[in-house]
Amino acid sequence: MGLMNNHGVLERHSLLLTVAILVVVAIGGIIQMVPLFYMENTIEKVDGMRPYTPLELAGRDIYIREGCYVCHSQMVRPLRDEVERYGHYSLAAESMYDHPFQWGSKRTGPDLARVGGKYSVEWQVDHLIDPRSVVPESVMPPYAFLMDNELRFHDIEDKLTAQSMIGVPYTPEMIEHAEADLIAQVDPAADYDAQDALIARYTEASGREGTILVRDYDGDPDRITEMDALVAYLQMTGTLVDFSVYEADDLMNRR
Repeated sequence: MGLMNNHGVLERHSLLLTVAILVVVAIGGIIQMVPLFYMENTIEKVDGMRPYTPLELAGRDIYIREGCYVCHSQMVRPLRDEVERYGHYSLAAESMYDHPFQWGSKRTGPDLARVGGKYSVEWQVDHLIDPRSVVPESVMPPYAFLMDNELRFHDIEDKLTAQSMIGVPYTPEMIEHAEADLIAQVDPAADYDAQDALIARYTEASGREGTILVRDYDGDPDRITEMDALVAYLQMTGTLVDFSVYEADDLMNRR
Protein backbone atom coordinates (compact mmCIF):
# COMPACT_ATOMS: atom_id res chain seq x y z
CA MET A 1 0.00 0.00 0.00
CA GLY A 2 2.90 2.35 0.79
CA LEU A 3 4.30 1.84 -2.70
CA MET A 4 0.90 2.51 -4.24
CA ASN A 5 0.63 5.76 -2.29
CA ASN A 6 4.03 6.94 -3.52
CA HIS A 7 3.07 7.10 -7.20
CA GLY A 8 3.31 10.86 -6.94
CA VAL A 9 7.10 10.56 -6.94
CA LEU A 10 6.98 9.02 -10.42
CA GLU A 11 4.47 11.56 -11.65
CA ARG A 12 6.72 14.48 -10.62
CA HIS A 13 9.93 13.07 -12.13
CA SER A 14 9.61 12.36 -15.85
CA LEU A 15 12.99 10.62 -16.12
CA LEU A 16 12.15 8.27 -13.26
CA LEU A 17 8.75 7.60 -14.84
CA THR A 18 10.40 6.77 -18.17
CA VAL A 19 12.78 4.32 -16.49
CA ALA A 20 9.90 2.68 -14.62
CA ILE A 21 7.95 2.30 -17.88
CA LEU A 22 10.95 0.68 -19.58
CA VAL A 23 11.38 -1.75 -16.70
CA VAL A 24 7.71 -2.79 -16.78
CA VAL A 25 7.73 -3.19 -20.57
CA ALA A 26 10.95 -5.24 -20.38
CA ILE A 27 9.46 -7.56 -17.77
CA GLY A 28 6.33 -8.02 -19.88
CA GLY A 29 8.42 -8.76 -22.96
CA ILE A 30 10.53 -11.33 -21.15
CA ILE A 31 7.41 -13.09 -19.86
CA GLN A 32 6.15 -13.36 -23.44
CA MET A 33 9.41 -14.44 -25.05
CA VAL A 34 11.00 -16.85 -22.58
CA PRO A 35 8.42 -19.67 -23.07
CA LEU A 36 9.14 -19.63 -26.82
CA PHE A 37 12.72 -20.75 -26.19
CA TYR A 38 11.40 -23.99 -24.67
CA MET A 39 8.93 -24.79 -27.46
CA GLU A 40 9.97 -26.83 -30.49
CA ASN A 41 7.16 -25.42 -32.61
CA THR A 42 4.65 -22.64 -32.08
CA ILE A 43 2.31 -23.98 -34.77
CA GLU A 44 -0.28 -26.55 -33.78
CA LYS A 45 -0.14 -29.45 -36.22
CA VAL A 46 -3.44 -30.36 -37.86
CA ASP A 47 -4.44 -33.36 -39.93
CA GLY A 48 -4.55 -32.93 -43.68
CA MET A 49 -1.70 -30.52 -44.31
CA ARG A 50 0.71 -31.53 -47.06
CA PRO A 51 3.27 -29.81 -49.28
CA TYR A 52 2.01 -28.34 -52.54
CA THR A 53 2.16 -30.64 -55.55
CA PRO A 54 4.62 -29.45 -58.22
CA LEU A 55 1.75 -28.06 -60.34
CA GLU A 56 0.23 -26.23 -57.36
CA LEU A 57 3.63 -24.84 -56.38
CA ALA A 58 4.16 -23.55 -59.92
CA GLY A 59 0.71 -21.94 -59.77
CA ARG A 60 1.53 -20.32 -56.45
CA ASP A 61 4.66 -18.81 -57.99
CA ILE A 62 2.48 -17.28 -60.73
CA TYR A 63 0.05 -16.00 -58.08
CA ILE A 64 2.95 -14.22 -56.39
CA ARG A 65 4.48 -13.02 -59.67
CA GLU A 66 1.22 -11.36 -60.73
CA GLY A 67 0.82 -9.67 -57.33
CA CYS A 68 -2.51 -11.29 -56.50
CA TYR A 69 -1.70 -10.87 -52.78
CA VAL A 70 -1.87 -7.08 -53.23
CA CYS A 71 -5.66 -7.18 -53.64
CA HIS A 72 -6.52 -10.52 -52.01
CA SER A 73 -5.66 -11.77 -48.54
CA GLN A 74 -5.53 -15.40 -47.48
CA MET A 75 -6.33 -15.04 -43.81
CA VAL A 76 -9.87 -15.21 -42.45
CA ARG A 77 -9.95 -13.47 -39.07
CA PRO A 78 -11.85 -15.07 -36.17
CA LEU A 79 -14.65 -12.49 -36.38
CA ARG A 80 -18.26 -13.43 -36.99
CA ASP A 81 -18.72 -11.30 -40.11
CA GLU A 82 -15.58 -12.80 -41.68
CA VAL A 83 -16.47 -16.37 -40.78
CA GLU A 84 -20.01 -15.92 -42.10
CA ARG A 85 -18.71 -14.60 -45.42
CA TYR A 86 -15.57 -16.61 -46.07
CA GLY A 87 -15.79 -19.74 -43.92
CA HIS A 88 -13.86 -21.09 -40.95
CA TYR A 89 -11.20 -18.75 -39.62
CA SER A 90 -7.66 -19.46 -40.77
CA LEU A 91 -5.39 -21.75 -38.77
CA ALA A 92 -1.68 -21.03 -38.41
CA ALA A 93 -0.90 -24.52 -39.70
CA GLU A 94 -2.45 -23.69 -43.06
CA SER A 95 0.48 -21.38 -43.79
CA MET A 96 3.20 -23.63 -42.39
CA TYR A 97 4.54 -24.49 -45.87
CA ASP A 98 4.09 -21.00 -47.34
CA HIS A 99 7.36 -19.19 -48.09
CA PRO A 100 6.38 -16.40 -48.15
CA PHE A 101 2.90 -16.56 -46.60
CA GLN A 102 0.03 -14.95 -48.53
CA TRP A 103 -1.86 -13.24 -45.71
CA GLY A 104 -1.91 -9.98 -47.66
CA SER A 105 -2.36 -6.48 -46.31
CA LYS A 106 -5.69 -5.31 -47.78
CA ARG A 107 -8.73 -6.58 -49.61
CA THR A 108 -9.72 -4.95 -52.86
CA GLY A 109 -11.15 -8.33 -53.75
CA PRO A 110 -12.48 -11.05 -51.43
CA ASP A 111 -10.31 -13.19 -49.18
CA LEU A 112 -9.13 -16.33 -51.00
CA ALA A 113 -8.28 -18.57 -48.05
CA ARG A 114 -11.36 -20.73 -48.78
CA VAL A 115 -11.72 -20.26 -52.54
CA GLY A 116 -10.74 -23.86 -53.36
CA GLY A 117 -13.77 -25.76 -54.62
CA LYS A 118 -16.08 -22.79 -54.07
CA TYR A 119 -16.38 -22.36 -57.82
CA SER A 120 -15.86 -24.75 -60.71
CA VAL A 121 -12.61 -24.94 -62.66
CA GLU A 122 -14.43 -23.47 -65.67
CA TRP A 123 -15.62 -20.51 -63.58
CA GLN A 124 -12.08 -19.84 -62.41
CA VAL A 125 -10.77 -19.86 -65.99
CA ASP A 126 -13.55 -17.55 -67.21
CA HIS A 127 -12.97 -15.23 -64.27
CA LEU A 128 -9.24 -14.97 -64.97
CA ILE A 129 -9.79 -14.41 -68.71
CA ASP A 130 -12.49 -11.76 -68.24
CA PRO A 131 -13.43 -11.06 -64.61
CA ARG A 132 -16.51 -9.01 -65.51
CA SER A 133 -18.00 -11.92 -67.46
CA VAL A 134 -18.84 -13.62 -64.16
CA VAL A 135 -18.60 -10.72 -61.66
CA PRO A 136 -19.93 -7.58 -63.39
CA GLU A 137 -18.81 -5.22 -60.60
CA SER A 138 -15.24 -6.58 -60.53
CA VAL A 139 -12.31 -4.15 -60.87
CA MET A 140 -9.82 -6.96 -61.40
CA PRO A 141 -7.70 -6.75 -64.59
CA PRO A 142 -7.93 -9.65 -67.07
CA TYR A 143 -5.31 -12.38 -67.10
CA ALA A 144 -6.18 -13.94 -70.46
CA PHE A 145 -2.49 -14.03 -71.38
CA LEU A 146 -2.05 -16.95 -68.96
CA MET A 147 -3.82 -19.10 -71.57
CA ASP A 148 -1.13 -18.25 -74.10
CA ASN A 149 1.88 -18.70 -71.82
CA GLU A 150 3.37 -22.18 -71.80
CA LEU A 151 4.22 -23.24 -68.27
CA ARG A 152 7.97 -23.41 -67.79
CA PHE A 153 8.77 -26.18 -65.34
CA HIS A 154 12.26 -27.32 -66.33
CA ASP A 155 13.47 -26.22 -62.88
CA ILE A 156 10.61 -27.65 -60.81
CA GLU A 157 12.91 -30.17 -59.11
CA ASP A 158 15.18 -27.32 -58.03
CA LYS A 159 12.18 -25.46 -56.61
CA LEU A 160 11.15 -28.45 -54.50
CA THR A 161 14.75 -28.87 -53.36
CA ALA A 162 14.91 -25.22 -52.28
CA GLN A 163 11.63 -25.57 -50.40
CA SER A 164 12.89 -28.68 -48.63
CA MET A 165 15.96 -26.76 -47.43
CA ILE A 166 13.73 -24.33 -45.51
CA GLY A 167 11.59 -26.96 -43.83
CA VAL A 168 8.93 -28.06 -46.32
CA PRO A 169 8.81 -31.88 -46.05
CA TYR A 170 9.42 -32.79 -49.67
CA THR A 171 10.94 -36.26 -49.76
CA PRO A 172 13.74 -37.32 -52.16
CA GLU A 173 11.10 -39.33 -54.01
CA MET A 174 8.87 -36.25 -54.44
CA ILE A 175 11.80 -34.23 -55.74
CA GLU A 176 12.96 -36.97 -58.11
CA HIS A 177 9.49 -37.31 -59.65
CA ALA A 178 8.56 -33.61 -59.56
CA GLU A 179 8.41 -33.09 -63.32
CA ALA A 180 6.54 -36.35 -63.94
CA ASP A 181 4.08 -35.53 -61.14
CA LEU A 182 3.41 -32.08 -62.59
CA ILE A 183 2.60 -33.55 -65.99
CA ALA A 184 0.51 -36.36 -64.48
CA GLN A 185 -1.71 -33.94 -62.55
CA VAL A 186 -2.65 -31.80 -65.56
CA ASP A 187 -2.64 -34.34 -68.40
CA PRO A 188 -5.86 -36.40 -68.54
CA ALA A 189 -4.14 -38.78 -70.98
CA ALA A 190 -1.26 -39.45 -68.60
CA ASP A 191 -0.51 -42.99 -67.57
CA TYR A 192 -2.78 -44.10 -64.73
CA ASP A 193 0.18 -45.48 -62.83
CA ALA A 194 1.82 -42.03 -62.91
CA GLN A 195 -1.36 -40.41 -61.61
CA ASP A 196 -1.78 -43.03 -58.88
CA ALA A 197 1.86 -42.54 -57.85
CA LEU A 198 1.35 -38.76 -57.61
CA ILE A 199 -1.76 -39.17 -55.46
CA ALA A 200 -0.11 -41.81 -53.26
CA ARG A 201 2.96 -39.64 -52.60
CA TYR A 202 1.02 -36.59 -51.48
CA THR A 203 -1.85 -38.46 -49.81
CA GLU A 204 0.69 -40.27 -47.65
CA ALA A 205 2.12 -36.88 -46.66
CA SER A 206 -1.29 -35.54 -45.60
CA GLY A 207 -3.11 -38.64 -44.43
CA ARG A 208 -6.20 -37.33 -46.19
CA GLU A 209 -7.53 -38.37 -49.59
CA GLY A 210 -9.37 -36.30 -52.16
CA THR A 211 -7.29 -33.12 -51.98
CA ILE A 212 -5.48 -33.57 -55.30
CA LEU A 213 -7.49 -32.73 -58.40
CA VAL A 214 -6.11 -34.56 -61.46
CA ARG A 215 -7.50 -33.03 -64.65
CA ASP A 216 -6.96 -30.57 -67.45
CA TYR A 217 -7.67 -27.10 -66.07
CA ASP A 218 -7.56 -24.61 -68.92
CA GLY A 219 -9.68 -26.53 -71.45
CA ASP A 220 -6.72 -27.26 -73.74
CA PRO A 221 -5.41 -30.76 -72.95
CA ASP A 222 -2.69 -30.50 -75.59
CA ARG A 223 -0.75 -27.81 -73.73
CA ILE A 224 0.32 -27.12 -70.15
CA THR A 225 -0.16 -23.42 -69.57
CA GLU A 226 0.26 -20.96 -66.74
CA MET A 227 -3.53 -20.95 -66.51
CA ASP A 228 -3.45 -24.66 -65.66
CA ALA A 229 -1.01 -24.06 -62.83
CA LEU A 230 -2.73 -21.01 -61.32
CA VAL A 231 -6.18 -22.60 -61.34
CA ALA A 232 -4.74 -25.80 -59.80
CA TYR A 233 -3.34 -23.69 -56.97
CA LEU A 234 -6.57 -21.76 -56.45
CA GLN A 235 -8.67 -24.91 -56.44
CA MET A 236 -6.69 -26.50 -53.60
CA THR A 237 -6.54 -23.38 -51.42
CA GLY A 238 -8.31 -24.03 -48.13
CA THR A 239 -9.26 -27.63 -48.96
CA LEU A 240 -6.59 -29.53 -47.05
CA VAL A 241 -8.05 -29.32 -43.55
CA ASP A 242 -11.34 -31.01 -42.67
CA PHE A 243 -13.01 -28.05 -40.99
CA SER A 244 -16.11 -30.04 -40.07
CA VAL A 245 -14.00 -31.45 -37.22
CA TYR A 246 -13.17 -27.96 -35.93
CA GLU A 247 -16.74 -26.76 -36.35
CA ALA A 248 -17.96 -29.72 -34.27
CA ASP A 249 -15.38 -28.93 -31.59
CA ASP A 250 -16.44 -25.25 -31.55
CA LEU A 251 -20.06 -26.31 -31.16
CA MET A 252 -19.21 -28.59 -28.21
CA ASN A 253 -17.17 -25.83 -26.55
CA ARG A 254 -20.07 -23.39 -26.84
CA ARG A 255 -22.32 -25.89 -25.10
